[in-house]
Amino acid sequence: MDKSFGKRLLSTVGAGVIGSALTLGVVANTDILQQPKQEIASSHSNESSTSTNVVQTVSNPTNSLSDMVESASKAIVGISNYKNTGNRFAGESALQEYGTGSGVVYKIEGDSAYIVTNNHVIEGAGKIEVTTSEGEKAEAELVGKDALTDLAVLKINKKYAPIALEFGDSDQLRAGDPVVAIGNPLSLDFSGTVTQGIISAPSRSIDVKTSAGNWKMDVIQTDAAINPGNSGGALLNMEGKVIGINSLKIAESGVEGLGFAIPSNEVLPLIQQMTEKGEIERPYIGVGLADLAEVPYMYVEGLPEEVEGGVLVASVDPASTAAKAGLKEYDVITAINGKKIKNSVELRKILYTELSIGDKAKLTVYTNNKKRTVELTLTSNIE
Repeated sequence: MDKSFGKRLLSTVGAGVIGSALTLGVVANTDILQQPKQEIASSHSNESSTSTNVVQTVSNPTNSLSDMVESASKAIVGISNYKNTGNRFAGESALQEYGTGSGVVYKIEGDSAYIVTNNHVIEGAGKIEVTTSEGEKAEAELVGKDALTDLAVLKINKKYAPIALEFGDSDQLRAGDPVVAIGNPLSLDFSGTVTQGIISAPSRSIDVKTSAGNWKMDVIQTDAAINPGNSGGALLNMEGKVIGINSLKIAESGVEGLGFAIPSNEVLPLIQQMTEKGEIERPYIGVGLADLAEVPYMYVEGLPEEVEGGVLVASVDPASTAAKAGLKEYDVITAINGKKIKNSVELRKILYTELSIGDKAKLTVYTNNKKRTVELTLTSNIE
């Protein structure tokens, strides 16, 4: 069979390591918007008594919600993704705004301010432009990104960042806790939009598709309104601390109030590593994968009935540990270290959360429908 099968298969079945903008369900992301821009109290408490001593009190909290939002909004920026129009003779003018999203200034160090946003907001950009809450514009440098976790780090001159927001502890969240989302829904015309809601569920695990493959993402569920363009914005607690980075929503007919954010305790170590290395270091096997459930039957017929799930090896990096261990195209992996896997998501979850670089991994593999064990040493995805 043609050696280019791997590439064709990945393109045909749409699985494994090739994907598109982050999605959930029908259309489940707050992806960068690709449409024309649109035009667009205090309380009193009285206490009375039948005595001559009547005391009137006024409720005037020193830290109101409005004060918190006004302060936090200074660290929320708009992000514009400029892509090349394809005209190589147009030079700089070939870059046009492809879409917009949001970002959060989380650190000011030296002469630079660092911004966290979603990877799908800046993915494929030829130029990234940041717009501050005051309307100032600055070109941003991409420091690091990770498609699988949908996070990215940008850097701008600190003169454009009056403040940076602190991260809160997302592990302390409970259902019912009040939260505020700040971002730029629809376009920068609606920059600094504030919506309020509650934590609907402090921990959810949802299947998403990214440009790095299928993944099961741990998220916070909220009913605070999150719309296209809010991606990368802040989900804040009442102290004004970032407890999540808004990332996606369920956009189906009849569905309301289902928004999701990446928990702060997940975000912080990832962006620290991206700042240091430009990407996330993970154990690496060196194969392109396609879920058996999405592979045409003609490629897997004859597998024993005991095989209920797994992944087809659609391609092999010739310099990888997989190639050295003897894995080949059309091999079917059904387990890793004795744990059965149904699809590529389960394989990646075990690989990235239970194993480390340098560990030994035993793969249960079917080659020409014959069962065998392949043992290999996990290497790093960073060269």
